[in-house]
Amino acid sequence: MGTNIIVTIIVIVYLLFMLWIGWYSSTKISTNTDFMVAGRRLGPLLMAGTLAATEIGGGSSLGVVQNGMSGFGLSASWYITTMGIAFIILSFVAPKFRAATVKTVPEYFRRRYGKSCGIITAVIMLLPLVGLTAGQFIASAVILSTMLNIDYQVAVIIVAVVVTVYSIMGGLWSVTLTDFVQVFLIVIGMIIAVPFAMNYAGGWDNVASNIPEGTLSLFQGYDLFGIISLVIMYTATFSVGQEAVSRFYAARDEKAAKGGAWLAALVNFIYAFIPTILGIITLALINMGKFSSAQFESVGARYALPVLAINTMPALICGLLFAGIISATMSSSDSDLLGAGSIFANDIYKAVLKPDASSQSVMKVTKIVMCLVGLASMFIALFNTQSIVSILMFCFTLRAAGSFFPYVMGHYWKKASTAGTIASLIAGTIVVVYLEHISGGMLFGIKFSQPIIPGLVAGFICFILFSYAMPPKVETTELAPEADD
Repeated sequence: MGTNIIVTIIVIVYLLFMLWIGWYSSTKISTNTDFMVAGRRLGPLLMAGTLAATEIGGGSSLGVVQNGMSGFGLSASWYITTMGIAFIILSFVAPKFRAATVKTVPEYFRRRYGKSCGIITAVIMLLPLVGLTAGQFIASAVILSTMLNIDYQVAVIIVAVVVTVYSIMGGLWSVTLTDFVQVFLIVIGMIIAVPFAMNYAGGWDNVASNIPEGTLSLFQGYDLFGIISLVIMYTATFSVGQEAVSRFYAARDEKAAKGGAWLAALVNFIYAFIPTILGIITLALINMGKFSSAQFESVGARYALPVLAINTMPALICGLLFAGIISATMSSSDSDLLGAGSIFANDIYKAVLKPDASSQSVMKVTKIVMCLVGLASMFIALFNTQSIVSILMFCFTLRAAGSFFPYVMGHYWKKASTAGTIASLIAGTIVVVYLEHISGGMLFGIKFSQPIIPGLVAGFICFILFSYAMPPKVETTELAPEADD
């Protein structure tokens, strides 16, 4: 009982601190640009912290532990390592992203290719953000429900309210500052957990002797094609995902954008193996008989990390770990919420519904949409039982497949056209949905474990063919002018 109280107090203090940061950040907001992209004033350290924290979420904590104990073994680390590789790749184009001085990806499409492209991109980007937010709510609620011994549904509501409130108060300033705190809690909390779990298992030799052959292989769950697919998927989705690319838009200059990407990659490389090892230790404990697989039957393997923490760690350490894990999920969900609100307000409300809307009006609409997305994501999380990683992977892939090449090549290729962009957006989306929900991954008799590559290929072919067949009236990489408030 005493242990549970200590753990609960630590996490409650953490949640209240996040709300305070939200309030503090609200004092720095005066314009819509402040709210959406932090006034374009982020240095490399803040940028790296918020980039890393945003992408190290529920999938990278609970999801990787789950995969580590349920067949992937050490290869589960590729889910995070490939994120770091993607950040390194993106560091070379980050200066271009920053130089565009847009607030959202659909704004880039609108100013580069026309209003129709902006609207289509806004819809494609907006819908996955709801799923991404829901996935992070699920992960946070898992922790809270386990820790407080409360209903999972109650935990979802608590998480949704806290994240939505502090995100709405301070926009990207709030998200950045909370992310900066959260990334340290994530990494430190996980690192501290490892020796306690290892000690409970009787040391590494004991762990190694109680896991199946191949568990320590880097290629048990992912082959080379799967790893390359992950790198491609992350590179594509981080290029066009509002929750990630908004950090490049918010950098104070091109140098900060590049440096932040490199530092974020370093954090990912350091962190990658920590939840993986914790998953392997959990598997060993099950095989030793110290845990029963029945402990996970009613709630699912996604509860592996909370169960491990409660059984192996002192209250103080357990509380810090739980705060760290909640940090991981909250740092992703707040960015997804802000991304959804920003896209609707900037690219549907202001661009289509009310072009003469003031900065304050756009900011108000952003906050309203964030509330609505938070509510929708909460209801999805309340009744969802799917794997966290599965939800995230589909959302990442859906938004990236058709938009990646028009977005990245649009910065360099003058012949990129509106027709090519629309064709790419439609083709990439259709291929991903077909593979994921209709054919079971089969296309032309070939089985694809990840739909991202065929989706990107389809988008690329259509983009090039239609750009040549229906070229732009004016060949340029410059964006149409648009006031920045």
